[in-house]
Amino acid sequence: MGYPIYLDGFASLPLAPEAKEAMLSAWTNPGNAGSANLAGELAARTIADGRQSVANLVGASPAEITFTSGATEANNLAILGAARAARRGAPNRNRVIVSAVEHKAVLEPALALRSEGFEVAIVPVDTCGRLDMNAFAKLVDEDLLLASVMLVNNETGVVQPVAEAAALAHQSGALFHTDAAQAAGKIDIDVFDLDVDYLTLSAHKCYGPMGIGALYVSAAAPKPSPLVLGGGQQGGMRPGTEPVALIAGFGAAAKVAKDLAHDAAHCKSLIDLLLQSLQLRQLRFRQVTGDASTVPGSASLQLLGVDADELCARIAPKVSLSTGSACTSGQIKSSHVLESIGLSDLEARGVIRILCNRYQDREEILAAAAYIAEAYALSHLATGEVPQ
Repeated sequence: MGYPIYLDGFASLPLAPEAKEAMLSAWTNPGNAGSANLAGELAARTIADGRQSVANLVGASPAEITFTSGATEANNLAILGAARAARRGAPNRNRVIVSAVEHKAVLEPALALRSEGFEVAIVPVDTCGRLDMNAFAKLVDEDLLLASVMLVNNETGVVQPVAEAAALAHQSGALFHTDAAQAAGKIDIDVFDLDVDYLTLSAHKCYGPMGIGALYVSAAAPKPSPLVLGGGQQGGMRPGTEPVALIAGFGAAAKVAKDLAHDAAHCKSLIDLLLQSLQLRQLRFRQVTGDASTVPGSASLQLLGVDADELCARIAPKVSLSTGSACTSGQIKSSHVLESIGLSDLEARGVIRILCNRYQDREEILAAAAYIAEAYALSHLATGEVPQ
């Protein structure tokens, strides 16, 4: 068993051996897919195979997949690019709505649209972190241009009612985007069942390499305006020389991520074991997500009477955990997600997020529980609580 035991799967999942092998193979065969020679043809074939595998992961056609540098770029392309392109065809529609618990890669570009004359509305969530569908419905009318609701939250693991929200948006003639970065490889994704126009993916959230993501653009939806200009690759939507090895790794990881039945059962058994072990060790905690549906293997826990940052620092050499979103770590202010579900700053300071992965076993989870319990006891004493 290696250390630290990795429970920070929301931040990034381990690289699948299949993805590593695919990348190493691609790196040993240099070639630019734009070159009219054999090396270029081999690179183009690798890209095509990777695009096919990523498309298969979400039930799309390969032509509907555009590779990006990651989910952040894909979200920006979906929000900024799609809103700008769609408004040209529907100048009377001016409203963009997003949920309060979106990743900053959706919230920030959405808010930036205000400077371009868009109306941007933020829809609240309930105390479990689920989208408030009544509030969402009130904002859906003939003024709505684009709505964006993430499929799985990156801090709580809560699965959002994307299909229902998309259906409402489409009834008004609006477009719909979902950030599915945290959903791929954890729950089934089918773009037709969800009925979304745009969908974001990230390779390193589903056992692939960092530095590569993708945006699904429905063949029936307006093509987003490009954010960068260049050589015209990928239909000009996202120009630039394609990173062949990263795409190969993403494609291999997408195949791994299709093995949902085994992974879901395995990861659920691991998180159940962890929570049971913590309870047996007398830890006082509550699950922030209540009765909301969450992805298998995940937990967002409020450790009562403990500063989560201190606890995570104590066990860092043995267990990797995080508090709130890794993308906003370093902020003194509590997570906007935890704030949106009604937690006070003090309550939010006690929250840790956990996501188990397909490569872990019971021995690791039991060891992690022991380290967490030990740090919990020390953190209680450090904050001045008198032991009973």
